[in-house]
Amino acid sequence: MRLLLFFCFSFLCCFSQNQYPKDYFRSPLDIPLQSSGTFGELRGNHFHSGLDYKTQQRTGLPVFAVADGYVSRIKVSTFGYGHALYITHPNGVTTVYGHLKAYSGKIGEYVRKKQYAQKKFEIELFPLASELPVAKSELIALSGNTGGSGGPHLHFEYRDTKTEKTLNPLLFGMDKETTDTKAPTVNGIVVYPISDDAVVNQSQNPILVNLSLQKDGSYMGSKVMGKGAIGFSLDAYDTSDNNYSKNGIYKVETFLNGTKLYGYQFDAFSFDESRYINNFIDFERYKKTKLRYQKLFYKKSYPFSIISDNAKNGQITVKEKDTFSYRIEVSDFHNNKTIINIPVVYADQPVKFPRKEVTTPYFIKASNDHNFTKDNISVFVPANAFYEDFYLRFDVKNNVLDLHDDTVPAHNNITITFDVKGIPNLDYKKSFIGRMDGSKPEYFTTTKKGDLFSIRTKDLGKFMLMQDSVGPRIYKPNFTTGSTIDKLDTISVHIQDDLSGIKEYNGYLNGKWILMKYDYKTKLLVHDLNDMIYDDGRNDLKIIVSDNIGNSTTFETHFFKTLKPTSLEKNN
Repeated sequence: MRLLLFFCFSFLCCFSQNQYPKDYFRSPLDIPLQSSGTFGELRGNHFHSGLDYKTQQRTGLPVFAVADGYVSRIKVSTFGYGHALYITHPNGVTTVYGHLKAYSGKIGEYVRKKQYAQKKFEIELFPLASELPVAKSELIALSGNTGGSGGPHLHFEYRDTKTEKTLNPLLFGMDKETTDTKAPTVNGIVVYPISDDAVVNQSQNPILVNLSLQKDGSYMGSKVMGKGAIGFSLDAYDTSDNNYSKNGIYKVETFLNGTKLYGYQFDAFSFDESRYINNFIDFERYKKTKLRYQKLFYKKSYPFSIISDNAKNGQITVKEKDTFSYRIEVSDFHNNKTIINIPVVYADQPVKFPRKEVTTPYFIKASNDHNFTKDNISVFVPANAFYEDFYLRFDVKNNVLDLHDDTVPAHNNITITFDVKGIPNLDYKKSFIGRMDGSKPEYFTTTKKGDLFSIRTKDLGKFMLMQDSVGPRIYKPNFTTGSTIDKLDTISVHIQDDLSGIKEYNGYLNGKWILMKYDYKTKLLVHDLNDMIYDDGRNDLKIIVSDNIGNSTTFETHFFKTLKPTSLEKNN
C-alpha cells in the first residue's frame, strides 16, 4: 500500500509538470485507430473532451480496459455518452468509454441487476473499488452508437481523477497509433474592426482576407489596410494519413513582427469551461453560416484556461505610419504546420461599409444584473450571463415574448416569467413556456407557482405559452397480437412525442416490470427476451409511456412463446 501511495504521489507530481506516461496504457480497440473527432474540437456549446475512434462503420467491436483499475462509474443515458463506462487507474488517471452498445461479462450483469432493482433503464452507478476490478486488456464492453452519437464510434477520454480535468489522449502516447504527415488545412481568415474608430479596407464590419498559396506551402494574405484596434479569426481543420475526416486543430500561435502575440493549444481543460466555446468562436458568424471561425483575440478577458497565459488579448492597434507583418501558425499534434502571413499597414481611408448597429432602450452591460418587464412578462438577466455589452431587442405582443435572436450567446441562464392570471381558457396543468425554433415548437421545463410560470434558459428568441394535451404515440410493434414469437430474441415498439417529449417509459410482462432500452434516434423501445422474464405460453405485454407535461399512453397486447430450457435441462 505504501508503495502504491508513493507511486500515485510521484505520478501526480510529474503530472502537474505535463510529463505524461507514454507506455502505461494500451489502445482501447484492437483495430488500426482512425479518429473522427479530436480533443478540443469545436462542437455545439462545448469543446470535444476526448478522441472519437472509428469502428469500421459498425457496432459490436470489442472494447478493452487500457490498464489495470476498477470501474468507478457507469452511466446509462438516452442522450450524451449513451452507455458509458469510467475506469479509475492507480496512477491518478480515469479513462472514459462512451456510446457503447453493451457492457460485457460481470459489468453487464452488475448493471442489469441494478436496473431491475431500481426499475429504470437510465441509471448512474458508482461501484466501490472492490466491486468491479478490471485488468489491462480485459474485455469491458462492445462499441456502439448509443446516446447522442452521430454514427458508430468509440468516444475515449483521459481525465485527471482528482480534478476531473479532461486531458488530451495524445499526450499519453496515443499519437503513435496514428500516422500523420499532413499539415492542417486553412479555409478562411476574417479580419475585424474592434474599436469604435477601427476601419479595415474601408469597412467597419468584419471582412474576409483573400489567401494565396505560396511555393513553400505557406499562405499569403491580402494586405489589410486600416486603423484602430483590429483582430483576426481562423477557419481550419486537420486530417491524417488515410483518414479524410475533418478534425479539429491542436495549436495556434500568432506573431506580430516576429514577436508572439497570442496562442493556445488543447492539452487539458475542465468541463466547467466547455461552454466558453461560444466566446472562443465568432458565434454570430457560426449561426449565420454554420462555419466555426475561432477568434485569435478577445475583447474582454474571460477565465478559459486554454488562453489564460496570453499576456495580450490578441488585438493589434494600428496607428499612423505603422507597418506590421502578422503571422498565424496552425499546428497539429504531430508538429505538421501551416503558416499564414498577412501584411497590415496603417491607412486613413473613407468608410464605404459602415457598421450597422441597432440601438434599443434595453442596453445590456454584461457585468450587471438586469430586469426587464412588459405587460405580463418579465426577463431577469444575471451579471455575466453574456460575454459582451450589447443592445437587447425586447418586446411583448399578444403574450408572445420577442427576446432578441439566437446570434448572441448566453453563458449563464436567464429567467423568463409569465404571469398567466387572466389568460382565458388556459389549462394550467397542460401548459408550459415554449420557444419557436423557426417553425418548430421547443419545450422548456416550466416551474409553476400559482399564476407565475418561469423557465431558465440560455437561448434567445420567441417565447410563448404552449399547451400539450396529446399523449405519446406507441406504434409499430415487431410482432402481431396473438402470434407465436419463438424465433424472436427481442420485442420492440416505436414511441414518439411531438411536443413536450418522452419523459418516462415502463414495460410489464404478466404484471412484472421488464427492462426496456430506448434509443431516441430510432424511436425504438426494446426488451431483450433473454432476460427470461416471460412465461411459457401466453404472455400479456403492457407498455406505458409518459411525456414531460404528464400525458400518458398505454399499449396492451399479448403473444405466445415457448420457454427456453436452462443449461441444466439441456444437459439432462
